[in-house]
Amino acid sequence: MHLPFQIFSPEEEISDSRFQEKEISLFIKRDDKIHPFISGNKWRKLKYQLEYAKSKDINHLVTFGGAWSNHLLACAAAAATFGFQATAYVRGEEIRNPVLDMCKIFGLKLNFVDRESYRNKAEFFSKNHDPLNSLFIDEGGKSERGLLGCAELITELKQEYEHIFVASGTGTTVAGLQLGIEKEKLKSQIHSVPILKGADGLLADFSQWNVPTEKIIMHPDYHFSGYAKTKPELIDFIKKFVSSTGIMVEPTYTGKLLYAVYDLMEKDYFKPKSKILVIHTGGITGLLGYLDLFNK
Repeated sequence: MHLPFQIFSPEEEISDSRFQEKEISLFIKRDDKIHPFISGNKWRKLKYQLEYAKSKDINHLVTFGGAWSNHLLACAAAAATFGFQATAYVRGEEIRNPVLDMCKIFGLKLNFVDRESYRNKAEFFSKNHDPLNSLFIDEGGKSERGLLGCAELITELKQEYEHIFVASGTGTTVAGLQLGIEKEKLKSQIHSVPILKGADGLLADFSQWNVPTEKIIMHPDYHFSGYAKTKPELIDFIKKFVSSTGIMVEPTYTGKLLYAVYDLMEKDYFKPKSKILVIHTGGITGLLGYLDLFNK
């Protein structure tokens, strides 16, 4: 079955003299506009999971994430929107923060688990839930269904780009984009900017799904020391970008992604006349954990 949900994700050109001087066109796919909370790649990775659950009369979603997880908030909002009950297992000791508070408002049941129990999520799910009435949704929405949802982004594009850039956590989105490129027989080059330190094997899991991940170019040097880590130069870049474009980004994903694209541009990585598309993967509420850094 299909969910009654229309998305809005335009491609907007970013006007920046530094790119114009090099005769490069920069666009951003505004997946952050899909929904205030089920935004960006979170919606794309959940779409087919939710449709599958509806088709099997499964009424309970069970998922996993960290204490500031945009995925948890997206699952909470999606469950409330489409009539599911939802439970989340949060990694680490019990804490309270604005993201988790919003999850609770949407009705998400939160359980905090120690890191050892959290390590094997599928096994933990099978011990605590009946798969006949509960759907396992992995951390970050990683799944084959999520891959297919992300691949659909390519079919929405209004023009062809030489380069398409996306930030990578689990790798589902970038692998899905490459799958979409293959299906549409486009010549676009997909680029991944991992937000994790030591993400060399990021895409290995997708070989079982016949995604030619060897065609994806990785840019592993823009993680700023690791997941959810940042440095003053990244914060300064985000401040300038947001104030000059009106497009809000956060330091965990899209901020690092854009920093990488601008840095590569300054290093003459792109040929003149190139068209570049950056995928805004949403998750703006992740900014809430960094606000103090922006006020220094």
